[in-house]
Amino acid sequence: MKNEPIKKFIEEILNKHFGDKALEIYSNSDLLKYLNLKTSAIYGNTKARKSLANIYAIYSILHFYVNDFFSQKEKYLKFQGYEFTKLLSFCRTLYGGEKIQNHALNSRLNLEFDNKAASPKNKGKFIVVINDSKYSLHVDYIYVNSVDISKAVIEIIEKYISLLKKKDNDLIEQLKSLEAEKDNKKVKISIENLLAEDSEARVFEIVSYAILKNYYKNTKVYFGYNKENLKEEELKLYKTGRTNANDGGIDFVMRPVGRFFQVTEVGNYDKYLLDIDKVLHFPITFVIKTSKSCSQVKEEIKTYIEERSGGMEVLKKRYEEAFEEIITINELKNDFKSLNDLEVKGILKDIIDFYKIEMNFRDSIEQEVDE
Repeated sequence: MKNEPIKKFIEEILNKHFGDKALEIYSNSDLLKYLNLKTSAIYGNTKARKSLANIYAIYSILHFYVNDFFSQKEKYLKFQGYEFTKLLSFCRTLYGGEKIQNHALNSRLNLEFDNKAASPKNKGKFIVVINDSKYSLHVDYIYVNSVDISKAVIEIIEKYISLLKKKDNDLIEQLKSLEAEKDNKKVKISIENLLAEDSEARVFEIVSYAILKNYYKNTKVYFGYNKENLKEEELKLYKTGRTNANDGGIDFVMRPVGRFFQVTEVGNYDKYLLDIDKVLHFPITFVIKTSKSCSQVKEEIKTYIEERSGGMEVLKKRYEEAFEEIITINELKNDFKSLNDLEVKGILKDIIDFYKIEMNFRDSIEQEVDE
């Protein structure tokens, strides 16, 4: 696991609970190191996701554990686990947890924790123990040198959520203030600043969608079942769900031409091919959070496909033809600059509306539908 400095708020909580033993306990706790790794989304210039599902899976079990078993190790060793519905229902009462699915409790947390946080001695020792649809945390992650750290872990998670909530609310207030701003140049600069490599993943996705939606609607195509009933239609872009939704890898869909869009980061190109496999190699337009040139990204992808295919033409062709278009931050900024003041106002409205959905301020948005 990457050896990151302890975040200040985590260090303060550990000092409060464990005094001069705080550093020793942290050094010997895979769970505390995991939380330190997964709580970076509170910073304004981070690429990190919120990781609420995995963090809430831990928090939900510990929430009930502290009332039933805190510092009662022998009693806990005989415990069979909490019902899944009890834990999931609790998770959905938490901030940003209304739409949480079952994946974290069932497998995702275990696999990520084992990959990113488990020390060599704990490799293969899953943090969530699953027993006939009942769930508990492995006792070896709750205790460090005979000390029960569960209350400190709970406080760390609660502080993280508090800081996250403040950050989320600050951004929505910033966006709302732009609605009243009469200087369109300032509005444009503020929106363009959200298109950055270090912007939060879901903010980048929302801003990208808002720009592309308003950009493409200026294009008209002829569409119909046959030549006799062709009619002129504007291109319309639809967002398929929330940024963390289990949507099969597709973030936007365009009507009437049927284009798929996936928002991602440069990172590991293997994920791009996985997204292509999910839709059976149907062409995808990738919107990439990078300031690299489009040509550079294409060259890197081409090289990666060459290595991945082992030189087999059938595989190279299958993947290369599945990249319909590459859109980077550069193209998004150029598209944005081509729009007029009224369209910029539309972009701002879309950003605010969809960000409210992410914050669960609104459950849905009525998108335009042809009559």
